[in-house]
Amino acid sequence: FPNHTIINRGFGGSTLPDVIRYAPEIILPYHPKQIVIYCGENDIAEDTAITPQQVLNRVKTLLSIIRKKYTNIPVDYISIKPSPSRVQWQQKMVAANQLIQAYLEKQPHTRFIDVYHAMLNADGTINETIFINDRLHMNAKGYHIWQKILEPALL
Repeated sequence: FPNHTIINRGFGGSTLPDVIRYAPEIILPYHPKQIVIYCGENDIAEDTAITPQQVLNRVKTLLSIIRKKYTNIPVDYISIKPSPSRVQWQQKMVAANQLIQAYLEKQPHTRFIDVYHAMLNADGTINETIFINDRLHMNAKGYHIWQKILEPALL
C-alpha cells in the first residue's frame, strides 16, 4: 500500500491471546489513525476444541483493550481466510466470521472486511491457485485479492 503510512505490527503464528497480551506494545503506543487486525485463523487451527463463540470473545477482549485508549479510531477486522491446508476447520472459521461480523456491525467505528469469499472458487471451494506450496500462505495472486479489498478501506 504505497499511498499509505502503515506500521506493520503483525507477527507470524499469532493468536488473539498473543495480540491481547502484546497490545500495550504493538498497538497502543502508536496513536494510529486506523487499526486493521488480521487474527483468528491460528486460534482455530492450534486449539481444535475452541468454539466460534470463544474466538468472538477474544475479539471482544481485544476491541475492549483498544477502546480503553482509542474510543473513536476506526478498527477494521479482516475476516479469517480459508486455507487449503486447514479445510477441516472451514466450517468453524465461517461460523467465527459470521459471529464477528454480526458483533462488529453493532459496534461504533468498526468494520468487518470480508476477504473470505473472494478467496473461493465459483463452486464454493477454496481457490488453491492463490497459495504457495504449503497451502497456508498466500502467493502474489492471493495478496492481490486482499489488496483490492483492503485499499478502499484504508484511511
